[in-house]
Amino acid sequence: MAENKVNEEELNPGAGGSEEVSDNTSGEQSEGTTEQNAEADPLEEARQEIGEVKDKYLRLYAEFENFRKRTSRERLELISTANAGLLKSLLPVVDDFERARAAFEGQGEGLDAVKEGIELIYSKLLRTLESEGLKPMEAKGEPFDADLHESVAQFPAPSEDQKGRVIEVLEKGYFLNDKVIRYAKVVVGV
Repeated sequence: MAENKVNEEELNPGAGGSEEVSDNTSGEQSEGTTEQNAEADPLEEARQEIGEVKDKYLRLYAEFENFRKRTSRERLELISTANAGLLKSLLPVVDDFERARAAFEGQGEGLDAVKEGIELIYSKLLRTLESEGLKPMEAKGEPFDADLHESVAQFPAPSEDQKGRVIEVLEKGYFLNDKVIRYAKVVVGV
């Protein structure tokens, strides 16, 4: 029976009824709505385009602001650590001064003038370096921290409370504006 229905529709295409428009006025209305849709489409397209352009502008502006902040932050970091190379190369000189001071501690009174001269030079050099942002790291007796200390050796701790702590500092560590430029070489108690 379904085959008969298909055959009738093929023979008489206007008999389906739903495809044929019987009223002329409804045809004019459908033309009017398509004209209104055609007029509304460019306006809607323009609004969408404006929205897309505005979105692109806001994203580009945000990206530029992030770039500006990042470069100013990098510039400040560069300025604060610009002297790091020079200060790092002066640290062995400071170490030598400290060794010379320690050597003069046990000597007789005949070397007082030399000792005083070395103390003056050492303190002046240290003040100059501190004014540039260099700070010595306090490590002796502190808990071992791999972010600040470099463990050179481990020895049995003299007491229980010194386990995991720095027993001796072999070479001082230094900060430059709160950034480690030389790790302290230490002996850790186990």
